[in-house]
Amino acid sequence: MSKLPEVRYWSKEFETIDRPSLKKLQVKRLKETVSCALKTSFYKARLKKAGINGPEDIKTLDDLEKIPFTTKDDLRECYPGGLLSVSLEEVVRIHTSSGTTGTPTVIYHTGADVDRWTDLVARSITATGAGRKDIFQNMMSYGMFTGGLGLHYGAERVGMTVIPIGGGNTRRQIQLMHDFKTTVLHITPSYMLHIHSKTGECGFSVNDLNLRKAYLGAEPYSENTRRKVESLFNIDVYNSYGLSEMNGPGVAFECVYKCGMHTWEDAYILEITDPKTRESLGPEKEGEIVFTTLTRKATPLLRYRTRDLAFVHGGECRCKRTHRRLSRITGRTDDMLIVNGVNVYPSQIEEVIMRVPQVGNNYQICLEKEGTLDKLIVKVEIYSKMFRGDLGEIEILKEKIKTELRAAIVINAVIELHEPGVLPVFEGKAKRVIDTRQKL
Repeated sequence: MSKLPEVRYWSKEFETIDRPSLKKLQVKRLKETVSCALKTSFYKARLKKAGINGPEDIKTLDDLEKIPFTTKDDLRECYPGGLLSVSLEEVVRIHTSSGTTGTPTVIYHTGADVDRWTDLVARSITATGAGRKDIFQNMMSYGMFTGGLGLHYGAERVGMTVIPIGGGNTRRQIQLMHDFKTTVLHITPSYMLHIHSKTGECGFSVNDLNLRKAYLGAEPYSENTRRKVESLFNIDVYNSYGLSEMNGPGVAFECVYKCGMHTWEDAYILEITDPKTRESLGPEKEGEIVFTTLTRKATPLLRYRTRDLAFVHGGECRCKRTHRRLSRITGRTDDMLIVNGVNVYPSQIEEVIMRVPQVGNNYQICLEKEGTLDKLIVKVEIYSKMFRGDLGEIEILKEKIKTELRAAIVINAVIELHEPGVLPVFEGKAKRVIDTRQKL
């Protein structure tokens, strides 16, 4: 991996602001956000019921606790315009979720909203040491999904040369990476691993590419996966965090020290709460991430429950940024699997299998019923050479993975080992879990 570059700032005044001044700024912007929220039909009723009739009822950040939580179900019930706080004439862009599980959620943006969002992404990119000399290939999907456009605008603002190819067409992706000497990628971790497996087929090696950084996102992944990508490509990989309800990418990003994602607290109030009791949790304690927007006018959101699980790192970062650092996402309150009464997160399984050297670039978790019991099957691709040697080694490897998984999740899983290319490949978000139990 490359040597850590000099620490760079996009907006040093805000990135290194002292904590007392930051809290004053948050109170000021929270008041403005409450004023915007009261213009929406949804929050007007909800806030008045909570005794908040205007910004004057917000005096300190402690008053945030008076405000009820907002959920994804609330956003669906408000579709299409219940959370719009400005006239439609002021809106320049609309993003919605896919709506595959029902009514989609919608976020409106004014021109100023998009400008502020772009600035946060530019800040994030600069924090990783990237800049005007870089060639940025954006492999995230464009359209209603916020990931593609969000990083695109931010990269252009920084002055990077942008290749807006979007997702898919692996052979062309690799050809463009080679021809234009791409230095930075925005890509899902599963597709990044797939790119590596296909580079040789396209007539290139990793050494033929000019890559030096990658921003991974859109799907959860483990630290072992990050290290694997860094090792395979000899690059630096940065964790990032965003969600469409908070604009998209640019909510939190790692700096060059890669010791937690700086959450831009001048734009968002970050809370970590107990998913069951809703009590606020201190540093290093894992809980659900809750966000309040501070600078978006068209669609203000107050205390939005993300369902993502993480914790806040204690201490200061060597880059001197004062914004608190969010851990990697450890799971979601709504993706937890209950297997024969045991709580399991897919990220726990990935953490185990990705530290096994023989494991390739793809895996899948399958759940099915065997009589009255749940059956957990973990399908893993391993390197082809394993199948050309002593097949007894495959059985030994299978038992090794099974034992290490049992130590991590207290469940005996069935391990299936496959050659590369057997399991489905996803160019967008990977579908790692196949659960057929509810269909029986």
